[in-house]
Amino acid sequence: MKIRIGRRFWILLTAGIVVFSVFVIGRNALHAVKIKRQINGLERQYDFYVEKIAQDSTLLERLRYDDYLEEYAREHYHMQRRNEHVYILEE
Repeated sequence: MKIRIGRRFWILLTAGIVVFSVFVIGRNALHAVKIKRQINGLERQYDFYVEKIAQDSTLLERLRYDDYLEEYAREHYHMQRRNEHVYILEE
């Protein structure tokens, strides 16, 4: 008894494999795009923090000197000496 497999079966099987392959490849492509976006976002954060670290390192180096420390405290924290009036001018 020989089982005869028709031409339609092979066409449907091929179509099924193609549809399945497109579905799997499509999901992987969407996943790859999502991961690429995350990588780009993380790279932007990395660049931001590298620049921020450089700025903070420069600030720390400058704060080691008493003259700049006093200037920084006056400008950023509005500190003043006794019997001294400080006027803040906004531009």
